[in-house]
Amino acid sequence: MAKIDITDKVTFDRDTVYETFRDNLVELLPYLPTVKNIERTDYERVDENSVKIVNIWYAADEDIPSLAQRFISQEMLQWKDTAHWDDEEFSVKWDMEVGFLSDAISCGGKTTYKKVGDQTEVHILGDLKVDAKKIPGVPRLIAGKVGGAIEKFVVKMITPNMKEANRGVEKYLATLD
Repeated sequence: MAKIDITDKVTFDRDTVYETFRDNLVELLPYLPTVKNIERTDYERVDENSVKIVNIWYAADEDIPSLAQRFISQEMLQWKDTAHWDDEEFSVKWDMEVGFLSDAISCGGKTTYKKVGDQTEVHILGDLKVDAKKIPGVPRLIAGKVGGAIEKFVVKMITPNMKEANRGVEKYLATLD
């Protein structure tokens, strides 16, 4: 299992940053170079203070770790993100499901948006687990190594992508001024 623990700042106020990520994610696409597309499939206001959103993400071309190249193609790099937004807490609990590997990969966590002066601190805390024994074609003998390589690759990819998403929010919000 790999831990995801990323903290970054956004140079806009918390309310604006939170609402932009929650409500305008698809509009950020031009500012997210590692994402090919985001398709919102569900947006449900659960109650006065919470929203459930489901998005399908499509990754842009990225290098797949050499150890995993035989088993995972570029076309497989898409995932479903189910997010439960808490407007009182300025947080979102999320789960990601890789469609073709939902039995093999589990990833979930919580993102919090904290007011720091006139800026926002974004903190992502989560877990990623890859059970490569459940990936078709992966020999059991090397499943542990393949799973570990995929976990490291995904966490390595997530960190700059999260920060890039924050820079994208800044660029997007700057166009609205």
